Amino acid sequence: MFILRSLFYLFAIAGIAQLVSLEGYRALALAQYSEHSLTEYMQDVMALLSCILFFYASRLDDKLHIVSVLLAALLGMMFVRESDALLDQYVFDGAWQVIVLLILACVAVFLRGKLSKAYASLTEYSLQASAGIFLAGFVTLLAFSRLMGRSSFWQSVMGDSYIRVVKNIVEEGIETFGYSLVLISAIELVLVCLKRRKYSLTVTPRFFSSEQKNTSCC
Repeated sequence: MFILRSLFYLFAIAGIAQLVSLEGYRALALAQYSEHSLTEYMQDVMALLSCILFFYASRLDDKLHIVSVLLAALLGMMFVRESDALLDQYVFDGAWQVIVLLILACVAVFLRGKLSKAYASLTEYSLQASAGIFLAGFVTLLAFSRLMGRSSFWQSVMGDSYIRVVKNIVEEGIETFGYSLVLISAIELVLVCLKRRKYSLTVTPRFFSSEQKNTSCC
């Protein structure tokens, strides 16, 4: 199972990389990798899927409930941020900030009186493989992609031959890889929660049946 899952992730990442390069192959010198490109749309989809999967995981396991809700909220805010251009165009300018603030307010209400439980849930999550994958993806998104996408860096390297699309390709490509890792972490968390739920459902009936036997013997 582990080998099959690894191969699935390998081919999935390879497929995503191919889709990132697709715009360059099709548009050639006209490729812009702007906010309305296939790469940006993939980031939106992966952020939304990750949000849904984390929320689904929160319904499966009590110990991981709080941290899963927080991760779902975080990915929801990231999805809103990635969709800022569409929101500005079809809703109103600055709509994404309002939606993010609303999500933050909901998170604050959700955490009220649950800080100790939230810490316990976070500790439980840190023991899962999903946590390491998520951290790698999150750092890639917030730090590495931003640093590698600095215009000043590419202008220094390329000088008078500076081409903005090259910077965009590197930045958006790394960002897409970061979202891929986050999505994998969400999938892994759901699989862990399903496995734990299945185990608890099989153990509980046995526990009650053994207690009934002991009671009848007495």
